[in-house]
Amino acid sequence: MATLELVKESILALKDRTGSSLPAINKWIESEKKKVIKKHVMKAALKSGLEKGVLVQVKASYKLSAEAKKPPKKKAAPKKKAAPKKKTAPKKKSAPKKKAASKKKPATKKKSATKKKTS
Repeated sequence: MATLELVKESILALKDRTGSSLPAINKWIESEKKKVIKKHVMKAALKSGLEKGVLVQVKASYKLSAEAKKPPKKKAAPKKKAAPKKKTAPKKKSAPKKKAASKKKPATKKKSATKKKTS
C-alpha cells in the first residue's frame, strides 16, 4: 500500500520518541510530498499497518515497530532463490519451438475479387 509507505517515511522523518499523531503525519505528507490523503484512506492504511505489525499504536500516536526497521536483510535472500527457477524454464520452452518450426506450411495466395461493370 502506497499510503502505508508514506506513513512509514513520515514517522521516520518526524523522529518523535512517543510516536507521531495523525495530524502530524498528515501535515508532514502535505508539506514534504505535496499530497493530500483523505481520512478514510489514511485510517485504512494505519489499520493495515497495525495488523501487519509494521506500526504500533501508543494512545493516539503511531510508532514504527522494531520489525519494520529490519526487513532489508530478508529481502535479499528470496532474490537468490528465484534465479535458479528462471534458468530451468527456458530449457522447457526451447523444445516446443523446434516442433513449431517444422510444422510450417507454405502460404496460400488469395484470389482477387472480380469487379462488376456499372453502366
